[in-house]
Parts: sequence; structure tokens; C-alpha cells
Amino acid sequence: MANGVFHTRYGIEINLHRKDLANPDREHLLEEITQPVSQRARDLLQCLEDRNGGECQCALDGKTPWMFVRRQRRNGQLVWEAAHLPLTHVATPQESDKHKAMKERIARTATRHGLDVQTEARSEDGRVVTDVLVTGAGARVGWEAQYSPITANTVRRRSAKARARGIAPLWVTGDATSQLIDSAPWTRVDDVPWQRIISPLALIIRAGVRHLQIWKCTPASERACPDTGDACGKWHCGWYLAALCLPQERATALDELVITSADGEHVAVRSRNPHDPRRVTYLWALARDVQRWREITGESDAPAEPDQSDDEHVTYTEEEIDSSCRYGEDGPHTSSPRPLRETTSATGLHTFDQAPDHTLLQPSRPIALHLSPRERLVIAAELKCPPWEIGPCTLCATPIHRYGPRSPLACPTCRTTTHHP
Repeated sequence: MANGVFHTRYGIEINLHRKDLANPDREHLLEEITQPVSQRARDLLQCLEDRNGGECQCALDGKTPWMFVRRQRRNGQLVWEAAHLPLTHVATPQESDKHKAMKERIARTATRHGLDVQTEARSEDGRVVTDVLVTGAGARVGWEAQYSPITANTVRRRSAKARARGIAPLWVTGDATSQLIDSAPWTRVDDVPWQRIISPLALIIRAGVRHLQIWKCTPASERACPDTGDACGKWHCGWYLAALCLPQERATALDELVITSADGEHVAVRSRNPHDPRRVTYLWALARDVQRWREITGESDAPAEPDQSDDEHVTYTEEEIDSSCRYGEDGPHTSSPRPLRETTSATGLHTFDQAPDHTLLQPSRPIALHLSPRERLVIAAELKCPPWEIGPCTLCATPIHRYGPRSPLACPTCRTTTHHP
């Protein structure tokens, strides 16, 4: 990729690796050259090699010398670079079949449950097309079946246009590496053939739907402390996949989400990592969990704006401009991998010294002790009570004298920190 490009309207050379783009007198130049190609002339930016009368390899390959500007990762840094147009991905027959099958499945499911359905729903100006628009009592959900590569910026831009029309965007993919993940509300299913997608068999959601988990971090907790690895005695809350919940939650099927998202039972959440606000995750969760989450954490339910605040800053290396054509030199893989998101970013983990919600002081689920007869006898001897009166603390599951006359529901430690009776 090139670090320089020629602006055909201004007649200037642009150095993308300099902070002022080598044109300090043009304040809004970066905004202009990075706008979507659909919103500006395709011949606005030209390969410098072609401009200077050299041999542009892209033009010689039967394409054009016109370019666009994008962010690219080089040696672990994010920089601006210019690439030739067009770089349009043509869907393979397999991708096209999967795309059509997913649209048909979503529309079929929504229709069967009495929801209003529009396929290939166009905006009033005809410029925005939604794969399947499902309207229910709780929301208008715009499903986008994405089986071909797409950039994160394109996902953000299309999602913003959907929100402007009062539509909740919901992207579905079978690719765990797709850039749409965490660029907008999304969900992922298994990457299966189109015949399996269109079949009546259940299609389980593998990622994108999470459940709220709130627990006290004690030695008896089944979940290790996410902060220290050891019991910290504090309270934690965060979003977890169904299989990682304790106890394990039921997995959500795609057909179920089609209905519950339109009815308002599942809603989209945008959660920031408290330790790094630039890191965010999108997820779908039960509305009651989302309400409780916002009451506990104070996080806003305001929709996301289509900006780049969630991404790291671009680095300017201040290198000299290179006018040679770089088309075809890098091969198909030109970008080093994006850094993995932190676990706390995915879970939106919050930690509290005291119980963050007074309802946690009451048991929400039955807690069982898993003690051998010998262990029960030893504990009963320590507590000086009959073995059958041993039971779990309702907050931390520590064995206590639970079932005797006037026995407490919580252990001494929990009563001290939470004022439990």
C-alpha cells in the first residue's frame, strides 16, 4: 500500500504519514479524502506513479489508477494508507446461497409468529436496503445477513443510517473473525451449508447473546476472581455467554432471537470496559437483565454514535512520500492481526466493595452443598450442631449452621459486610 496519493481536484500530493498530510493550509483535507467512495468522485484520488507518467501496476492489470484511503495496521501501528479501487469483494456462490438462506429463515420465522416482515426493505430515498426488516410490539429490527467480508467502518456507517430511521440494526454472521463483531449489535451462528440454514432444525447462537451474572467473590465461589484469581471478598457483575454462566443458562436459538428482539424481550447493549473506555462490546441480553445492569452500574442506554472513538489512534511516522505504485506487492494479507480484546471488555466487568443491589441480599436461586458424609460430620463437629442442620450461606455458599432454631441465612462474614439478618 502507498503512503502518498494525488488529489485531482486540488492538484496536490498528499503524504498520509505526516500529521498535516504535507498540506498544512488545508484543515479538513483528511475528512474529505477518507469519506466513503459512494459520497465523492471515484477519480478524486490518483496513484502517484500514474500521475507522474510511470507504470501503474493496477492500471496495467486492467483496473484503474484511482485510489481510496483507509486505516491499515503496519508493524503493530495503525496508519493511513492508500489502496487502489475497486477492492470490491464479489460474493462466492456459497456465500450468496448462505446469505439468501439466512434471509429466508429470518423472514419465515417472523411471519410464522405474526410479525410484520419486509425483505430488501428500502429507505425513502432508496439508498439504504435492509435485508429483512422485522417489526414487533417492542422494536423495528433490521437484520443483516453477512457472509462475505465487510469493513468495520461500513458496518458502523450502515448501522448509523438504520438508527436514524428508527431501526435497531442486528448483524448475523457465521464467521468468528468478521469485522462486524463489536462494530454494531451482532450475533454469530455456526458456519454451516445453506441447506442447514434453511432447514427447520434449530440454529444455536454461539456468540453475541449474553446473560448478567452477579456474585460475591469468596473461597467457596465456583467462579474464580476475574481481577486477582483469588477470592477478593468483593462483588462482581458482568455479561457472560450461556455456557459460562453459573449455573449454566439455556442457549438462545436464532429463531427465538428473531421473535424476542422484535417483541422487546431481548435488547441491544453497548458496554464499555471500565478500565479502558475505548474498548467496547455489543451484545444482546434480556431486557430485565439490562435494566438491572443499568441500575447497578449507572451506564447509559444512549445509542452509539458512528465515530471512531472505540478504536486506537492513527500513528503518523513522518516518513517521506513514496510515489511508486505498490499494487500487488503485499499479496492478499496486508494487515497484521488486530490486538485481542481484553476479557473485561467482553464482559463489561464491574467490581463493588458492597452488594451493588439490595435484592442480592435475598437468595435468588437454591444453593446446594456438595459434601461427603465425612465432610458433613467434620463440619458439624466444628459448628457443634447436628449434621442434618448444615447448609449453605445464601450469599457465598460457605457451610454454616443453617437449619437450626433461629439460624441465620448467611455466614458471619457476609452478615458483617452486608448487614444481612
